[in-house]
Parts: sequence; structure tokens; C-alpha cells
Amino acid sequence: MGVTGKSRAMTAMYQSHFGLAEAPFTIAPNPRYLYMSQRHQEALAHLLYGLGGDGGFVLLTGEVGAGKTTICRCLLEQIPESCDVAYIFNPKLTAAELLSTICVEFHIDYPPGNTSIKVFIDCINAYLLDAHARGRSTVLIIDEAQNLSADVLEQMRLLTNLETNQRKLLQIILLGQPELAAMLDRPELRQLAQRIVARYHLGPLTRAEVAAYVGHRLEVSGAKRQLFPASLMGTLYRLSGGVPRIINVLCDRALLGSYVQGKEQVSRATLTQAANEVLYRPARHSPSLLRPLLFVLILVTGGGVATAVQQYQERNSPAPAAPPLRVAAAPVALSAPAPQAAPKPAVALAETLDWPAEQPRAQSRAMAYAALFRAWGARDQEQNSCRQAEGLGLRCQTARGGLDEIRQLNRPAVLRLRDDRGLEFYATLTALDDRSASFALGTETVTVALSALAAQWSGYYTLLWRAPPALNDKLRSGERGPTVDWLAMQLARAQDRTAEVPADAVFDETLVRRLKQFQLAQGLVPDSKLGPQTVMRLSGAGDEAAPKLAREAEGIRHVVHP
Repeated sequence: MGVTGKSRAMTAMYQSHFGLAEAPFTIAPNPRYLYMSQRHQEALAHLLYGLGGDGGFVLLTGEVGAGKTTICRCLLEQIPESCDVAYIFNPKLTAAELLSTICVEFHIDYPPGNTSIKVFIDCINAYLLDAHARGRSTVLIIDEAQNLSADVLEQMRLLTNLETNQRKLLQIILLGQPELAAMLDRPELRQLAQRIVARYHLGPLTRAEVAAYVGHRLEVSGAKRQLFPASLMGTLYRLSGGVPRIINVLCDRALLGSYVQGKEQVSRATLTQAANEVLYRPARHSPSLLRPLLFVLILVTGGGVATAVQQYQERNSPAPAAPPLRVAAAPVALSAPAPQAAPKPAVALAETLDWPAEQPRAQSRAMAYAALFRAWGARDQEQNSCRQAEGLGLRCQTARGGLDEIRQLNRPAVLRLRDDRGLEFYATLTALDDRSASFALGTETVTVALSALAAQWSGYYTLLWRAPPALNDKLRSGERGPTVDWLAMQLARAQDRTAEVPADAVFDETLVRRLKQFQLAQGLVPDSKLGPQTVMRLSGAGDEAAPKLAREAEGIRHVVHP
């Protein structure tokens, strides 16, 4: 069970214990949990004012975890239907890469293989003029904008040059950390700074707001009793600094610790211990809040929760055993059960990925794509490349992102890598867990630590996915047809509602709402459009035959380079 699976299992356990309908302190930017403090109200008002203006830039800055992305998701729910929105999450790109990403997000056609900035701008300008003629407005949202270089920011300014006598044709919202504001104060960016029509810095919550914030999230999650005494709010404010994301992490761990100890409320000692664990503070030799529960989870895979807890109590509690699903109040060190067989040695991890010296590096790309297609059951192909995908009923997706994105897509992928000499090669990611990744590297399979992979991977990946036939990606309200039927079925599979799917589905308000819920859960922009990322993740909801990044228990030969 990977780290995500363990976290979900733990969360499900304490939800039942405290009578919660869902996890109250997830760090996902869910607008339903947005606590509108005075600062958040002002931030949202600035964004709405900027959108209602005549174009230009809107700037929202704030510390990490302050709630910028969540506010933006809330903004998206209030954007009118006549507005087309593109949301870019990873802007650490060159000017040409960012312009091509903008074209992809707005479904703007451009010549295949184009790298010319002028061609990209011409295509975008033609799109903006056409949208304006049709009475539509266009908004570009760039998150983590502090990662934009000065020359890319200048290119964004040039995009806003296109205008009519009344207004500019592109509105750009920049979300970023405080250093973004410092960047815009540079002399070379003064022209861009002069085009900012609204700006706001989102600060941390006050002590009173922290208490209201915790109460709000617990209420939304269905809490019927006070789980955090009022006397703890000062401590929580001091430990978190009023930053919402840190509050979420601390409260989640504190609830989990209280569940492990069999308590009905979070105590000051449990909250302090949670801070020691999640904020990387010395634990002063105190036992981890999670140790008993991790023991439970290990045994759950073999015999069920009740059996695991009972064994833990019999082994560690001097008092009579408590009823099932209740763990001893004070966490203590665990004694290992008697071994039934000699344990298998842990798989050693390679410190780096190196192309095998005995194999031609020039063949790395072809060998990587061959491994990718083999994972999908396509063998003995004359040429393994994306051109084959369509004939196999597949689509080929090349993008730049992070491991979290690939983990969510859960499909093998070809990654473009560099060794310590800067030489490029390709490898196929075949398995991924919380600490390591396995690759088909030439004719070998190599397992490497994620920390080592980060230094070698450019962020570019290519993967295959099974596309629905004859997809119509521009659905309109009230529309019916094969695409709507497919969408309704995939959403039902993803949300466990297959029994509710009608024979003749309609793209109505209910289906739109469910599509937006799915997009939010996947960390996508809830725009109710069937964009590439949305379709890919919907397709994966019911594709049991597709290869996944689940690590096989047996049969993988791990090659470790010294």
C-alpha cells in the first residue's frame, strides 16, 4: 500500500470515529471549504473587480498555503458562461513553451512542431479577435507565477497589447508568492507593473479567524460536536502562524492522533506532538502518534482492522482489552511478531539513472517507446512511436509536469532524462510508489529513489491513453449523443453511481455539476469542458485493461548501479 493509500485508510478510520462525513482538513483547494475571512473576501473582490475591468493584469500574492489557489477556484465558479478561461498550473516554461500551452488550453490550432514565438502570437491574436467578435471575453490564469522569468513576463505583457478602442482583449490573472511582487518592481518590468489594474496581498489569518476557520471546516464536514476545545486555538495559531495549509496539516494529524489514542477530543499534548511530527521539530523521544495505527494498517491487509487492533491491545496494553476499533490510549513501542519466514531483503535503490554503457545511446528513444507500447500489449511493431497509437485505439499525450500529475494519470510514461554529464536519454516509467520509481532502461529494469530522479528529469513525459470514439469536446447545454452518454457513464464510474446512468443522457445542469466536481477532485480547472486532461482522467476511470503504475510484487529484476 503506497503513501496515498495509507493516508486514505487512516483518514477513513478517524472520520468514522468522530462522525464526519468527509475529511475536514484536506489540503486540496476545495471551494466548498473556503472560509471567507475579511482578507479572503477582499482578495476575491479584487479578482472580480479586475475581471470586470477593461483588460490588463490582476495580481494576487500570498505566502505558501495562504489560500490563493482556493480563492481562484471560487472565482472560476462565478465567471460567466460568455468567458473562456485557461488555467496554467506549471509556468516554469520558456516563452515559446508557455505560448504553446496557452494555445493548447484555448484549443487554438497552430502548425505542428512550431517553435516560432511570432507564429504562436499570431495564432493567439487571431483567436482573441474572433472571440471578441463573437461577444466572448478571454481570461488567462497563471498559478505559481513567481516561477516566470522576466522575459516570459514581458512576453505576457506583449500579449495584452491587442485591444479595441474600448478594452484589451486578454485579461491575465497572476497568482504567486510574495517574491512575484518584488519581481514586478524591477525597472525592466515597469511597463507590465503599470498595466496591473488590481492587486492584493493575502496575509495569514488572525487568532480569532483561526478558531472560526477550524469551526467552519468541521461544520462543512458534518461534525456534530466540538473536536478542538476553544482553549487550544491560541496554541494552534502560534504553531501555524495563521497559515491555512499548516492549520489543515496540524489539525488532520491531531485528529488522527486522538483517534489512535481513543480520545473524543484533541488535547494540547496531542496537538503539540502533531506539530513536532509534521513541522519537523525534535520529538524529544516521544512516540509517534501514528505508530499504533501504522501497525493496524500493516495487519489490515492480512486479517482486518478488528483483528489487528485486538492483537495490538493484547501485546501492549496492561489493562483488559478494549472493544474492537479502539486502540490503547498511550502509544508505546511495538514488539515485532514472531517471524514466520525469513524476510526478503529490501530492494536497494540506484542513486542515479545512467544509460547502460554497452547499449547505443542513440537507440534510447526507440527502446523507451517500444517498452511503452509493450506495456499496452503492442508487440513486434516495426516502429514504436506516437504515430502507432491511433491504429491501436490509443492517443499519445506529450506534456510537461510533475510526478504528482503522472501519479494521478496512473499510466506508464516515457521520460526525457539527462545524466550527470548532461547527455540526454529516454527511459520508460513502469512503476511508482511513495519513495521510488522503476524504469525500463534499455534492456534493464532499474529502480531509483525519487530524490535522485528529480535531479535528472526535465519534466517532459509522453504517455498513452485510450480515447473514446468520435469525441465531441465542445458540448452545449441540452445536447445528447454518444459523447454525452460516454461522459455520463465515466462520471458514474468515477463517482460510484453506475446504477443511476440514464439510457439517453443529457448535458444538463446536473451533468455539468458532476463534471465540475470530478475536475475539482482531480485538481483540474472546474470549467466543465472536455479538455485533454479531463478526458484522459475520465477515460482512466473505467479502463481496467490499461497498464498502471502499480509496482508488481514479483518478477521485477532490479539493477543497482554502484
